[in-house]
Amino acid sequence: MSLSLRAGGALLLAALLCGCGASAAREDGASQAGRRFAAALAANDYRAGCELLAPETRDEVEQDAQGPCGPALRELGLPAAGPVRGVEVYGRDALLRTAGDVLFLSQFGSGWRVTAAGCVAQGEDEPYRCALKGG
Repeated sequence: MSLSLRAGGALLLAALLCGCGASAAREDGASQAGRRFAAALAANDYRAGCELLAPETRDEVEQDAQGPCGPALRELGLPAAGPVRGVEVYGRDALLRTAGDVLFLSQFGSGWRVTAAGCVAQGEDEPYRCALKGG
């Protein structure tokens, strides 16, 4: 099962079971991390973008490219994010919708990190397909 399917399904399940939202501080933290990632890519600062990836996601990018994260991230050609349209936080996971992209994030001891980006809604069986995702 792909990370995008697991992440989308986990967020949906959490929303249905919990019926609760996250605190404004948690939403702000996830949103800020997603905006920093998008800003790094927009500035062609792929090294900074790689530093904002979850460890497993970064490893997957490097493994798929058989090379360093920065050039591999550039080659993915992720869409420009644009303004934030909404953020949903459930536990330690978040879904950030922007004008041009959907990002998934997870909270680590070092803060929020991007686990998937370049995500496009698919359908019920596979809610999102992501160009960048961890394993």
